[in-house]
Amino acid sequence: MANYNVLVVDDEKEIRDAIEIYLKNEGITVVKASDGVEALEVLQHREIHLIILDIMMPRLDGIGATYKIREEKNIPIIILSAKSEDTDKILGLQVGADDYVTKPFNPMELVARVKSQLRRYVTFGNFEGAKKEINLNGLTLNTAAKEVCLNGESIKLTPIEYKITELLITNAGTVFSINEIYEKVWKEPCYNAENTVAVHIRKIREKIEIDPKNPRYLKVVWGIGYKMER
Repeated sequence: MANYNVLVVDDEKEIRDAIEIYLKNEGITVVKASDGVEALEVLQHREIHLIILDIMMPRLDGIGATYKIREEKNIPIIILSAKSEDTDKILGLQVGADDYVTKPFNPMELVARVKSQLRRYVTFGNFEGAKKEINLNGLTLNTAAKEVCLNGESIKLTPIEYKITELLITNAGTVFSINEIYEKVWKEPCYNAENTVAVHIRKIREKIEIDPKNPRYLKVVWGIGYKMER
């Protein structure tokens, strides 16, 4: 697993150092931060391929940091917390985390989860050098050809429909609000865009779903937005 940079964010130095020892044994470079604010600063000037992020931290906690990171990046995030309640796990996953480990944790289990997420990121994510073709159970995006196929058959999408589909597929599993979709695709501030986005989502579903009323791929997360199912 050489040539990967993992950002470890925890307000307890002992935990940061312990994780660093195990990841370094796998040939992974470790960058450390003590809270969410420091983590965001690191991301501004370092290439990071995965983040291990504690929930309970001063200044900016793990949930807030995850939300901020997901506005810009598709880096895998593993939430790390002493809390074992399902509400924390669900909240972390809802705002964009990819996995969840509860303290006290088995270091080898954490290493295994890190390696698994890195493999998925390299295969399906936005990692430089990743495959230009992403396949989600038969729905395929070719970013080089700007083409979407369903079970090998090319789907005719308008430029806007393609951009929405590309955004959701390349960030599969991440929920985007209507405002986020509009601003990322149209590249302008969002103002009363609910109907505009909803119409394009409906048209995309009609083209990629066998049963648009019971979508397999493009799912709504009620009260939050839309996501492409992994």
